[in-house]
Amino acid sequence: MAKAEIRNYIRKLRFEHGEMTQQELADLSGCTRQTIVALEHGKYVPSLALAFRIAKVFKRKVEDVFNFNE
Repeated sequence: MAKAEIRNYIRKLRFEHGEMTQQELADLSGCTRQTIVALEHGKYVPSLALAFRIAKVFKRKVEDVFNFNE
């Protein structure tokens, strides 16, 4: 069975939003810059609450920011 993975478009969305820094996104979403780095590199899966907060920053639906592949 293939491993399920969650991909995200955070880096792309940051640049579409005025080249927002990782720190700015972290501050707006209530996490650390290190968490944003880990998310962008696919090394961390966010909690549901964090996924919603990040999506809210970008004024997008969660599924527009995160993609689940089985």
